[in-house]
Amino acid sequence: MTTRRHHILACLLLLAAVTGVEGQTAPEVPRLVVNVIIDQLRTDYMEAFLPLYGDNGFRRLMQQGRVYTQAEYTFSAPDRASAVASLMTGATPYEHGIVGRRWLDRSTLQPVGSVDDRTCTGSFTYERVSPVNLAVTTISDELKVTTEGKALVYGIAPDSDAALFAAGHAADGAYWMSNETGQWCTTSYYGASPSWLSYYNDSEHAARNIDRLVWEPANELVGTFNYFVSGGMKKPFRHKFKGERRFRELKASALVNEEVNDFTAHLLQNTLLGLDPVTDMLSVMFYAGSYDHKTVSECPMEMQDTYVRLDEQLARLIRMVEQKVGRGRVLFVVTGTGYSDADSSASDLSAYRIPSGEFNITRSQLLLNMYLSVVYGQGQYVETVFGNQLYFDLKLIENKGINLSEMLERSADFLIQLSGVRDVYTSQRLTQGAWTPGIRNLRNAYNPKVSGDILVQVAPGWRLVNEQTGERIQKNETYMGFPLYLYGLELEPAVVDAPVSVDRIAPTLARCMRIRAPNACTASPLTGIR
Repeated sequence: MTTRRHHILACLLLLAAVTGVEGQTAPEVPRLVVNVIIDQLRTDYMEAFLPLYGDNGFRRLMQQGRVYTQAEYTFSAPDRASAVASLMTGATPYEHGIVGRRWLDRSTLQPVGSVDDRTCTGSFTYERVSPVNLAVTTISDELKVTTEGKALVYGIAPDSDAALFAAGHAADGAYWMSNETGQWCTTSYYGASPSWLSYYNDSEHAARNIDRLVWEPANELVGTFNYFVSGGMKKPFRHKFKGERRFRELKASALVNEEVNDFTAHLLQNTLLGLDPVTDMLSVMFYAGSYDHKTVSECPMEMQDTYVRLDEQLARLIRMVEQKVGRGRVLFVVTGTGYSDADSSASDLSAYRIPSGEFNITRSQLLLNMYLSVVYGQGQYVETVFGNQLYFDLKLIENKGINLSEMLERSADFLIQLSGVRDVYTSQRLTQGAWTPGIRNLRNAYNPKVSGDILVQVAPGWRLVNEQTGERIQKNETYMGFPLYLYGLELEPAVVDAPVSVDRIAPTLARCMRIRAPNACTASPLTGIR
C-alpha cells in the first residue's frame, strides 16, 4: 500500500513539473540585432543639446531604453578601428591584433593600414582591403557559425576599417564611401558585388550631387543656441564641398549620417534582413566628431548641428528598421568609440604659464642610438619610430649577443630623463606587469606582433613631434564619457550609473541570441538583460 502511494505521489510530482515547464516560454530571440556605433559620441555634448532634439532619437533611448551612463574601453588611446574591433570581439587589441587604424610592418618598416589586403580587389574603389588582420572571431562571426551561414550579416560605415570590422570575417557584405568618388564600395573578400549596389551608385545621391551640396544649420534654433563658452558663438556657417578633399570633408561632417542612412534604407529594401526566425545582424556607424577633424573652438555651431542631425538620423534608422521587422523584434545597441578629435588643442599653453612643450620622437631616436653605441658598440639599434613607439633591430641585437632585456631597461632609463616624458614602458614591462594598476590599459592596447619595443608616454599638455612625417600630436588624457544604450525587444527601461566596459556588449548579445560569445571574449554578459 505504501509503495503504491509513493508511486502515485511521484507521478503527481512529475505531472506538475511537466505542466510547469509547458507553461513557461523561453525569452524570444531578436529577429534583427542593430549595432549603432557612433564615432566620437560624447555624453557631455549629447546631453548639452537635449533641448534641440526631437522625441524619437536620443530622447527615446533615454526614456525607453536600458541606459548605461558610463561606458568605457579597457585599453588606452582607442581610435575608430581599434574601438570597432573591440566592440565586435569583446576583446582588446592585445588579443584581436587591431592596435589602431595604422601600424608599422616590422618586415618592411613601413606603415600599413589595419585592413590592407593585397589579395583582394575593390568594387567601386581602388582600396584592396579585408578584415583578415582581425585575429579572433566577432559576435557576427559566431552568429554565422551557429546558424550554419543562414543568418544575414552586414556592416555599413563611412570608412572601410569600421565597415569591415563591424561586419566581421563571415559577413554577407561590408560597405563604405569612397574618399575619391563618394560612391559606396565593397571588397571581393565577401564575393561578387550585388547588383543593387551598382544601381544605388547610379542613382541620385552624394556622389552625383556633391557640387550642389551645402551644409548649413538645420534650423534657426541651432543658430541661436549657445552651449560653448570659447569666445561666444560665431556667425551661422555655410559649407560647400569642393576640391580633391570634398568627399573626405563630407565624411567628416554632419551630412554623412544622412548618406549612411540613405544607403542603409537601400540595403534594407534589397535584402531579407529580419524577415525570418533566424536572427540577423546589421552594424551601422554614424559620425559625431568635429567638422573636418578641427577643434571644437574652431567650429562650435557645427558641433551643435552635428548632434541635432545625428538625433534625426538615429530616429530615422529606428523607424526604418521597426517598420520592416516589427517593433519588439529588434534589439538596438547604441554606443560610442571612446575618443574625440575635438579634444586636441591648438592653443599655446605656455602663453598661460601652463607646463607644455614638444617631445621630438625622431631626435630621441638619434640620441638613444648614440647612447647605445657608446655602451654596446657602433650600431643602429633603434631602426625606426612610429607614433610614440620605438622599434629595435632585434636581429642585430641577437647577432651581437646583447641581452635584450638589459638594453631595453637601459634605454628606458635614458629616455625617462628627456623633457616631456611622463613614463617609458618596455615591451617586457607591459607583458609582465599586466595586473599592475595603471598598466593594464596600456598592456591591453599593446600587441606583440605589431607594436614597438618601447612606448614613450608623453606628458599631458606636451606635443609629440615626428620630423620625418610632420606629425604634431597634442597629448590629452582628459576623461571623455560616452553612454551605452540597449533598446527594443521589450527590455525594461533602466538607468545604470555604475561604469561598464564595452567588452561586455558581445557576450550580452550572445546571450540574447543564444549563441557562443566570440572566441577571445572573457568578459561576462551584462546582468538584467534577459
